Amino acid sequence: EKRFKSINMAENKRIVLVGAGNVATHLGMAWQKAGYEIVQVYSRTSDSALELADRLGVGYTTLLEEICNDADVYVVMVKDAVLQVVKGREDALFVHTAGSMPMSVWEGHALRHGVLYPMQTFSKAREVDFASVSFFVEANGDSDLMILKNMASTLSPKVYEATSVQRTSL
Repeated sequence: EKRFKSINMAENKRIVLVGAGNVATHLGMAWQKAGYEIVQVYSRTSDSALELADRLGVGYTTLLEEICNDADVYVVMVKDAVLQVVKGREDALFVHTAGSMPMSVWEGHALRHGVLYPMQTFSKAREVDFASVSFFVEANGDSDLMILKNMASTLSPKVYEATSVQRTSL
């Protein structure tokens, strides 16, 4: 008999955005509007970090070692930062948003990990109608898959499970 950890969604509402580009801007604002707490923004450049942090009313950093340690979910939208973010935050869920990057990049680095891929081209200048955006999620555990499904479904009714191989062909 397989046991499932019970999930209290209120416990998984603190998000750090690792990246401050188009995807981070739209997802961060949408999740904040949906009741998630964006606790911090990280970007390599202070201009983009400050711009998004100001829009969200949160703190920011340009140093990986200064990313806060007490978030529930770290959404990584910067390819070169994917694995460095994990250090010191082993209890959290780590996800990336790239359709073409496999979930396996997390293996050996993050105990809890997954992918939350919005199949959409994002532009800061154009408003996103999330209700029409398809989200593809994958996680290495059932409870984390439920967390990602919930995070995506607060933005869109079109949420699907897809493996790394399936996402590559999308």
